[in-house]
Amino acid sequence: MEVILQNLTKKFPGRDRKKKKEVIAVNNFSFSIPDGKLIGLLGPSGCGKSTTLNLISGLLKPTSGRIFFGEDDVTDLPPEHRGIGLVFQNYALYPHLTVMQNILFPLQNLKGRDRLSKAEMAEKAREAAGLVQIEELLDRKPGELSGGQQQRVAIARALVKRPKVLLLDEPLSNLDARLRLQTREEIRRIQRETGITTIFVTHDQEEAMSISDMIIVMKEGIVQQIGRPQEVYDNPANLFVARFLGTPPVNVFDGKIRDGRLYIGEEAVLNGFSKDSPSDVCAAVRPEGFRLCENGALGCELRGVEVMGRDISVVSGNKFSQNPQVRAIISTEQQIDFENSTVRFDLIPRKVFVFHRETEERICFEVSTGGSL
Repeated sequence: MEVILQNLTKKFPGRDRKKKKEVIAVNNFSFSIPDGKLIGLLGPSGCGKSTTLNLISGLLKPTSGRIFFGEDDVTDLPPEHRGIGLVFQNYALYPHLTVMQNILFPLQNLKGRDRLSKAEMAEKAREAAGLVQIEELLDRKPGELSGGQQQRVAIARALVKRPKVLLLDEPLSNLDARLRLQTREEIRRIQRETGITTIFVTHDQEEAMSISDMIIVMKEGIVQQIGRPQEVYDNPANLFVARFLGTPPVNVFDGKIRDGRLYIGEEAVLNGFSKDSPSDVCAAVRPEGFRLCENGALGCELRGVEVMGRDISVVSGNKFSQNPQVRAIISTEQQIDFENSTVRFDLIPRKVFVFHRETEERICFEVSTGGSL
């Protein structure tokens, strides 16, 4: 099912009684979510991603704009008639019911022509349990399950009616790191097997990038960028997106452009810029964008080395860095001279992004064989 959002806006009344300034949680959001795809709604707390999900589900009514499921306008349709499955962060299972009874609950509330026989309901419940691989847990109660198992029950309950659209509101936040990895892989497998259009809300960029067909990055109710995860990572539209995506985070330096070259302090680190480029800029370098080089263009104060198995994280400092420390990811085959207090790098041009200091918008430059100094 294709989901179309047209100029979707949601305003809440402000808490200040004197000024009565409204809070815009979602601001003029327009996007078409393709049929059968998994879309990640991504952003920090308060960016409007959960509000957007609640608008799609019908739990909230938009201040303006329209919502379509396929050709059907569902903007004014109540949640129970939209054909959605909704999974919450806190599972929301009935503690006095068994797993089987929890999964059956949505089917037992069907009325009229949609009403099923007990045998049909049991069959559908077992199919949903099979999808999330909890067939052996059907007689247990939620209190007897682990967090990951409870979340699977919640997903099975959402899937049992075979919804047109599956909505997941930070479903992995209450799980430990290993279980989060396992469960997100399960979510992706289930989505591919069922082909249900799925919208996954998270503040964890690694989660969103690992399982989504496309991601939507939001900030303060406004969409910052939409695209395939790798495309957004490799070509961030602005400094916010560059900072938000990536672990370890991108390294940001105060820079200047003079005579077509990018300078960090007095060190020219990159060329290929036009004469029209602004003078004051921010230079963002991905951790994998540093190349260790004895006579490298950029010098940093060596603070330590962290061995991560397949890679080494070189921790250093630079007085023009906006980050507390500069992190460079290099191969374990490269040797660090611990006798030297300074470490030098050349920059890999395609891993460097330059932004206007004031507007934080991207400044393009030509990447060529002479791009790195």
